[in-house]
Amino acid sequence: MTTEPAAAKTSEDRKGKSSGKDMPFLEHLEELRRVLIQSSLVVVVLAIGAWFISKPVLEIITKPAGQLVFLGPTEAFTLRIKVALLTGFFIAFPFIFYKIWTFVAPGLFKDERYILAIVVVGSSFLFTVGACFGYFILIPIALKFLLGFGTDFLEPMISAGNYFGFATRICIALGVVFQLPLVVSLSTWAGFVDPRWLLRNWRYAILGIALTSALLTPPDIASQALMGLPILGLYFLSAFLSLFIEKKKKAKDRSAKKESEAE
Repeated sequence: MTTEPAAAKTSEDRKGKSSGKDMPFLEHLEELRRVLIQSSLVVVVLAIGAWFISKPVLEIITKPAGQLVFLGPTEAFTLRIKVALLTGFFIAFPFIFYKIWTFVAPGLFKDERYILAIVVVGSSFLFTVGACFGYFILIPIALKFLLGFGTDFLEPMISAGNYFGFATRICIALGVVFQLPLVVSLSTWAGFVDPRWLLRNWRYAILGIALTSALLTPPDIASQALMGLPILGLYFLSAFLSLFIEKKKKAKDRSAKKESEAE
């Protein structure tokens, strides 16, 4: 009795379970181009509409800094454009996700679609939590510390453009760093990460987190600790999630082995 190669079987299973028809490579590229063009147009249209609410949005973004100034004739106008584009992108995100989903989903198994949906939702949630942590907690404390170096002869005069860049860098950096549990979980599921290795090397993790915090935050202990401690907590959370995923994966493999032996 001959057995069918696993790779060929997997390929046939994918053809059978995929809901989309096979497309030539050039048609895939054309479809991807349409997705990118449509998504870009929606962002631009929404950004034009967001221009009319960019002033209150800018006031919310700059609230932790108090009174700001602009140093050039075009700085305030340019900043409003940046805020409108950023707002338009966030409003358009559901549409962008939908277009990407319609492009990717037909070539995936049902369980792969489920995993992809979890990844997108989980990543969006973690990014939002990280950005909010930066905006509501880290930025006010960092500003209080940094502006405390002013004197009677050295008064702070922060430009709106510089503050916007400072705030967005911190929020984006924290949003990316907060993806750690998701990245570790996916890496464990794919077999790239050993949870025991993560737990054994916790000392090196602390050193790496301290260096990362020093690079991403203003040069003060308070800001670095406020960023480093949550990342350290995320690291150990990631390690325990990795252990749980590995345990579930091994149990699933044992169950599949027993079923194959029974057959």
